[in-house]
Amino acid sequence: MERRRVQVRKRARHESTASVPQFTNSPTMIVMVGLPARGKTYISKKLTRYLNWIGVPTKVFNVGQYRREAVQAYKNFEFFSPDNEEAMKIRKACALAALKDVSAYFTQDHGQVAVFDATNTTRERREIILSFAKENGYKVFFVESICDDPEVIAENIKQVKLSSPDYINCDKEEAVKDFLKRIECYKVTYVSLDDDRDRNLSYIKIFNAGIRYLVNRVQDHIQSRIVYYLMNIHVTPRTIYLCRHGESELNLLGRIGGDSGLSPRGNKFAAALGKYIRGQCILDLKIWTSHMKRTIQTAEAVGVPYEQWKALNEIDAGVCEEMTYEEIQEHHPEEFALRDQDKYRYRYPKGESYEDLVQRLEPVIMELERQENVLVICHQAVMRCLLAYFLDKSADELPYLKCPLHTVLKLTPVAYGCKVESVFLNIEAVNTHRDKPVNVSVDRDAEDALLTVPEHI
Repeated sequence: MERRRVQVRKRARHESTASVPQFTNSPTMIVMVGLPARGKTYISKKLTRYLNWIGVPTKVFNVGQYRREAVQAYKNFEFFSPDNEEAMKIRKACALAALKDVSAYFTQDHGQVAVFDATNTTRERREIILSFAKENGYKVFFVESICDDPEVIAENIKQVKLSSPDYINCDKEEAVKDFLKRIECYKVTYVSLDDDRDRNLSYIKIFNAGIRYLVNRVQDHIQSRIVYYLMNIHVTPRTIYLCRHGESELNLLGRIGGDSGLSPRGNKFAAALGKYIRGQCILDLKIWTSHMKRTIQTAEAVGVPYEQWKALNEIDAGVCEEMTYEEIQEHHPEEFALRDQDKYRYRYPKGESYEDLVQRLEPVIMELERQENVLVICHQAVMRCLLAYFLDKSADELPYLKCPLHTVLKLTPVAYGCKVESVFLNIEAVNTHRDKPVNVSVDRDAEDALLTVPEHI
């Protein structure tokens, strides 16, 4: 009898849940909610970039894009009036088309997370999404962005909306007026997620770009990672500087890893870096290094207090530490070939892979998102991983990103991405970049294997 009561309780609990996942690891829909110009697309793109970087296949489905394809020419705000029945039909059809593509992404492309980027401001629209998810066994997590700060809204319109395809060749003042009327159209039918009526749903509400958060019913690990990430990002203008340590003694010899000090040219770069940073006149600059000698020696010359992160240490090459590529080919030819076949996932014997490194660097990314102006003095593999996050590079591209010595990359977050400025500080250094060779077979000869090895002493 007791067992039957437990089963009934379980069933009742499941039936009261708005989205019923079939499995613990079933796909997740992140559904944006909010009025226009509340940063929904910014959040969507940034969250997608983060999830892809940590290895969770994620894609954004922007319903506005579907609408632009369905209605070639945008006339004015009246298209978004709740009384415009013809337009309402088109908008609903666009949402359904996007949902169909979400399903295809999960089933055919093996995606794990889909970000449904639209206003989704009515209960009716959210019910359609919930029913769709329930039928397909997807989990749903709502992200509602609520903003009543006129300055934030005005800045968002200026930064993003005026460059929208809807307002090409349109007078800026006229575009702003039209967009503000569009917002008013949405306000008529906007129903926020309700803390009581929607208590069974999983969601986070973000107030005024992160001043306050309200989190409800987080279902699983992915959702908790999403919440953690969203609570760490901010929109304050800032600059992140990435560079490698100065040229090291082992760099000169073409040896990977190790913990050697700087070469004479490496010391010159450290002095030049200090001069460059002082010339930037950066307010409250923070400097981070690894625990390795070459990054610490580089930071010392800048003359600003620095913080050491073990997580920023170079990739551990295991049994290949302090070897040249020629020595690796001679002693471990099969390992050398396997690494060329899949550089991102290949793990050195008793060492690490780039995939391991990304996991190790996640706390660094979180802290970079929380901070304002930071200079990170790190290593080639580490810098590639950090750069891949900011520039939205794939796992295949990441291990081959060019991060030359004695060059500072100045990253400035902009609306939906990152502006990159490369600054070479005019101190020569060895080249440590090795391109992927054409022949990656384990049976290749030494000449093919070493074809792309850079010159060294």
